[in-house]
Order: sequence, then C-alpha cells, then structure tokens
Amino acid sequence: MPKKTNIAPSRETDVSGHAGRVSAIAGSLVGSEILKIAADVRALVASGRDICNLTVGDFSPSEFRIPEMLEHGIVDALRRGETNYPPSDGTLALREAIRSLYSRELGFTPDLASVIVTAGSRPGIYATYCALLDPGDRVVYPTPSWNNNHYVHLLDAEGVRVPCDAASKFLPTRESLASAVRGARLLALCSPLNPTGTTFTAESLRAICELVVEENARRGAGERPLYIMYDQVYWTLTFGDTKHVHPIGVCPDVAPYTVYVDGISKAFAATGVRVGWIVAPADVAGPMSGLLGHVGAWAPKAEQSAVASMLGDDAAMRSYRASMIAGLRERLDALHDGLAAMRDARLPVEVLVPEGAIYLSARFALAGRHAPDGALLETDEDVRQYLLKAAGVAIVPFQAFGVEKDSGWYRLSVGAVSPEQIDRMLPRLQHAIEAI
Repeated sequence: MPKKTNIAPSRETDVSGHAGRVSAIAGSLVGSEILKIAADVRALVASGRDICNLTVGDFSPSEFRIPEMLEHGIVDALRRGETNYPPSDGTLALREAIRSLYSRELGFTPDLASVIVTAGSRPGIYATYCALLDPGDRVVYPTPSWNNNHYVHLLDAEGVRVPCDAASKFLPTRESLASAVRGARLLALCSPLNPTGTTFTAESLRAICELVVEENARRGAGERPLYIMYDQVYWTLTFGDTKHVHPIGVCPDVAPYTVYVDGISKAFAATGVRVGWIVAPADVAGPMSGLLGHVGAWAPKAEQSAVASMLGDDAAMRSYRASMIAGLRERLDALHDGLAAMRDARLPVEVLVPEGAIYLSARFALAGRHAPDGALLETDEDVRQYLLKAAGVAIVPFQAFGVEKDSGWYRLSVGAVSPEQIDRMLPRLQHAIEAI
C-alpha cells in the first residue's frame, strides 16, 4: 500500500538557547547514508584491508575512463578560450545534439524550447520539483528509489511512498500506483532503476503512462495536472535482450505531462564533468530554465562544446558504449554468478539478474542469526557491518533508498571495482556467510 511521508521540520534551538541559526528545512536535512558508509570503508582501507567497495554510484577512472574524444574536446575548447558564461539554457550546439540523439535513438525529436542543459542531472531533478510543486503537493515515488525522499523534504511536499519488492523487480506497476496518483502532482520514475539495476518493460511502462493520461482526463478544469518525471540517466547502459523504454515511446499521449531527466554522467563515466539536461513540455521548460538561471546551475561552456561533438558522432558513441557495457557486464555477471552459486548451495542469498545501469540487487537473509563472536545480527545495518569486517565487502542497504523496514536487500555497485577485486572478495563473502 502507498505510504504518505512528511518529515516535520526541526525547530530546535542552538547552544545559546535562541532559535536555530539555519532554516527549518536546512536544519532537518538527513545526510547521505552512503557517505556514512564511505567513512567506514575509508577507515578499513587506511588500516591496510583489501576492501571490495560496492557502495558508490560512481566510476573509478582507473577502471572506466571518459571517452578520449570527450577528454580531448574539453581540452581543445579550453584552449580556444571557451571559459565564459554559456547561455543559461545551454549552448545551441549541445541542445541541437540532444535533439538529434533522441531522434536517432529514442524515436522522437523534442522542440528546441523543451531542451535545457544543466550541470549534471541532479539540478534537473531539483528544477523539476521546484517548477511543479508547491508546499504540500503530493509526490508519488516507488521505494527503493534514489533521493526522492530528500527532494520531497526540500520542497516541503507530501511524499507518497509505493513500496515495491522483488516480485516486480522493485519497479512500480499500474496496480500499485492506481490509488496513489489520485490528486498527486508528480510521479517520479527511473529506468534503469537506481538502486536495483532493473528496467521497465514496454507493457508495464505503457500501463503506467495510460494511468497518468486517464488521471489527467479525470481532473476538472481548475485542477493542475499530474506529471511524470522520468529519470533515464542510465538508459544507454542496458544488457542482453533488455531494451530501454521511455514514456513518449510507449504512450505518445503522455507527452504533455512528461519531463525527462538525463545526462552524460553514467553514459560516459563522466560524473565529474557535470553535463546533464532536461527535456520537458515547452511551457514547463521555460520556468525551469529561469529557476536554473538564477542559481547558475549550468554546465561549463567547454564541457558543453565537447559533449555536443561527442553526441553528434554516432560511431564514437557506439564504440564507447560497447566497450563500457562489456566492462560493466564482466563485473556484474561475476557478482551475479558468484551469488547465484551461493544461493544454489542453499546459503541465505538471493540475487536478481542485472538488466541495466551499474547495479546488482542482492539479499543476504542473515538477520536474526549470530556472528561467530556470538553477536546477534538484528538489522540490515548489523549485517552490512558484519560483511564489511568479515568479508571485506562494502554494500548499501535499501534503507538508503527510502525503504523503511529491514528486508535484507542491498545495492551492489560495480563502477569503482576491478574484476580481480570481485574474484578475491567472493570466497571471503561465502566463508563469512557460512560462518553465521
């Protein structure tokens, strides 16, 4: 069942007894759970431990470099003096390149006025929330999912969580969303999904989009529409027979209500290059551009120039994508196969087949058992700490992605590890689980 969430802002006083020195929103923000885990990992690495760090949704340049064409293009643009302000909605060359990319690969050509370039994908998500929501407006999002709970809090909106489980590959369905979207203002979706590495099928996404169209048709003239925010930043990274699907591709009628959030961060292992974009209905894109312009959330001009050239070179794009997918699949398949072997050996392990992104979903059903030293593993956090210390593997529980209860499910991310690190870790992990 959907669950409404609304974190009450803190009104605590400071040490002098006066009202707090920061705003209620800032004072009540919850820090990143993944960054807290990173501190544990750093401490063990500093002590000399061999840690297979599967926590970060990022890429190690020693494992995955950005494309040479992109790297050289940035340097060349800097040498040309492209160091001044870009247009606040993005350079014309890059916006046209994004339109061409979508026409070639996604089957639709956005209006130029619909394309806004951002400093990575996060400002696009934030601008979508800011442009569409007023305090108290309802946002529907599945759990697990990345950071929607935090954006809901930042906008003082009302979050409606839709818990998902392994039976649906942790993706929402029309049935699970049907009651939640009534009266809602935004439905946040992502595919391939962070944290699970699973994807919508054309049928499942079409049914959800048709639900949104029907909900908007039901609303009266004085009611504001329901929008989909579709985060597809991993869309170029799908594996095997999996094909990326997107709202307009499966349900053209949903176009007036769909905002795409996208970028190069994952497609080019370029998280630090900071080039993303929004594709939104033109009447929504204008206010979004205004918001982003006021906060200066534009990508640097040299990077925009280089990305425009890269997106326009179909052969270079395909060559880099093939190489990157091969590297990711090698790591994801090794993890999946190793965990599947433990499952088949009747150890308390479950694992989903990876379909896209850089993530694997795995369950370690160890809660309620005792570690070799006699300590009771009561929670997912207890299990995480045990596996980190006993097996040298760092993983992230789904509670970091909005899940409220201990489920035993974790995200494993492969962008910053080598195949050799995975191979060394798997026997340690099996031994640690067998020792429970």
